[in-house]
This record gives sequence, structure tokens and C-alpha cells, in this order.
Amino acid sequence: MTSRPVWRKSSYSSSNGGACVELADLGKAVGIRDSKDPYGPELHITPTTFRNLIANLKH
Repeated sequence: MTSRPVWRKSSYSSSNGGACVELADLGKAVGIRDSKDPYGPELHITPTTFRNLIANLKH
């Protein structure tokens, strides 16, 4: 049986349901999805790619 991923939102997200992305640790990948559409498409990227994405967004 496969366990369901635990999706997390940023602590900077508002509690009134604003537009956010959610992240999940999927083991060998990081899952990214739209919090407004939890059953919609997900993007799965490697942890290295995720770290590079965040590093580039900070610049």
C-alpha cells in the first residue's frame, strides 16, 4: 500500500485560501501543485532541480 504524500504550503501563505503552491516530499522527487486545485496536475522534479529552482528564484 502506498501512502499519500503530505502537501505543505508556505508559512507566508494567508489563511483565507489565497493562491499558493504546495510542495510534497515524494522520496526521489519533489511534488509541486496548485493549492486551489489539489486534484489537478502535479509537477514532479528532482530534489537537485528543486534546489536550483529556489536558488535562481532568490536572485
